Amino acid sequence: MIKASIGLKELRRKIYLKAKSEKTWRFWGLYVHVCKMETLRQAYKLVKANNGAPGIDEVTFEAIEEAGLDDFLSQIRDELVSGTYQPIGNRIKEIPKGRGKVRVLGIPAIRDRVVQGALRLIAEPIFEADFQDGSYGYRPKRRAHAVVNRVSEAVVQNKTMVIDLDLEAYFDNVAHDILLGKVAQRVDDDSIMRLLKLILKVNGKRGLAQGGVISPLLANIYLNEVDKMLEKAKRITRQGKYTYIQYARFADDIVILVNGYHRWLLKAVYKRLIQELDKLRVKVNRDKTKIVDLTQGKTFSFLGFVYRRVKTRRGKWGVSIVPKMKARTALLKNLKEIFLRHKSQPLSRLIELINPILRGWANYFRIGNSAECFGYTKDWVEKKIRRHLMRARKRHGFGWNRWNRDWLYTTLGLYNDYKVRYYRA
Repeated sequence: MIKASIGLKELRRKIYLKAKSEKTWRFWGLYVHVCKMETLRQAYKLVKANNGAPGIDEVTFEAIEEAGLDDFLSQIRDELVSGTYQPIGNRIKEIPKGRGKVRVLGIPAIRDRVVQGALRLIAEPIFEADFQDGSYGYRPKRRAHAVVNRVSEAVVQNKTMVIDLDLEAYFDNVAHDILLGKVAQRVDDDSIMRLLKLILKVNGKRGLAQGGVISPLLANIYLNEVDKMLEKAKRITRQGKYTYIQYARFADDIVILVNGYHRWLLKAVYKRLIQELDKLRVKVNRDKTKIVDLTQGKTFSFLGFVYRRVKTRRGKWGVSIVPKMKARTALLKNLKEIFLRHKSQPLSRLIELINPILRGWANYFRIGNSAECFGYTKDWVEKKIRRHLMRARKRHGFGWNRWNRDWLYTTLGLYNDYKVRYYRA
C-alpha cells in the first residue's frame, strides 16, 4: 500500500488523501508504521508536551530520559513487533465537577500513552477524511473559537430554536463492539485491531478512558454517524442559499439550532437524533437536555459561553456571547488558592504562578462580549496583588497612592492583556 521508507508527515498526508478520495477503502499494512521508531519518537514528543502525570507504575518523563529515551522506545518497539505488548492498568484520578460530583480520569502509564499516540498518528488521517464540518473537538487545526463563531452565526441567521443536548456519561458508555465495527469499516489490519482491543480492554467491558491519548479520536469516530445525519438534515431542508438547521459538536457537547419559522423541523430533527443515539446505545440526559427558544429571552450555554439573542445598536437582531459565571468563579477560586498558599512568597514568584493561568483563560474567552467579565477579573487580581504587597508591610488597604498601575503591569510584569478581539478563521 504505502512504502515504509517515507517520512511520517508525508505518510500521514498520503493516508489522508487516499481516505478522502476513496470513501470505502479499507487500509491494510498500517501496523508496521505504528512500530517504527520515528512514529514512537513523535508520539513520545507529543505525550511529553502535554506534561501529564505518571501512570500507575509511577514512571516519570525524567526517569525515562535519565535511563535513556532510545532504550525506552526500543523496548516498546520490540514488544509491539513481537506481539508481546500488554498495556498496564490506568491510574484512576477523580476531578471535582461541583455539586458533589466527580469526573473519573483513567490515566495510562507513559509507555501506554506513547503506544496510543503512535496508533493515533497513523489512524487519525483515515478518519479525519470522514469527519464532518460540524465536528470540532480534539481535531487538528480546529479551534474552540471557530465552533463558538459557527454557533453565533447561526443565531444571527434566525436559527433561534436550540436543542441543548446533554449525553449521559458518554465516555463511560461507549460500546466496544460497536466502536470496533466502525474502525473496521476503514481498517483491514488484524494487528491494528488487536492492539486497539488491548487498549480498550484496560478500561473494562465498555467505555473510553478520559485521559487516554487515543480516546478523543475514538469518541469522534463513535459519533460520526450522528454528525452525518445532521449534515444530511441540513442538506435536504436547504432552500437555495438558505439553511434552516445548523449544529456543532465538540466531543460529547452538542447543540442543534433550527430556524424559528420552521419549528416543525425541531421535532423531526430531535426524533432522528434519538434514533441515531439509540443505535449507539448512548442515552440522553433528559433532565439536562433543554429546548430553548431564544426569541423568548432565554439563553443556552456551550463550551463555557452563554449565548443570548439581543438587539444591536442598529436595531437588528444579533447575539451576545459572554463567559459563563461558573467559568469566572472557577478561575478566581483557583487564583485565590494560589494567593493563600503563597502568602509568604515574594511577589515575583506569585506573578510567575498566576500569569500563565490568566493568559490561558483570557486567550480562550477573549471573543464575543467578554469585556465586562474581563474588567471584573482584572480588578479582582489587581486588588489581590495590592493586598499581598500591603500585607508584607503589615498595613491595611490596597496602596492606591503607593503603587500606580504602570508599575504593577510594566515593572512587575503582572498579566495585562484583557483585550477582546474578533475571531478570525
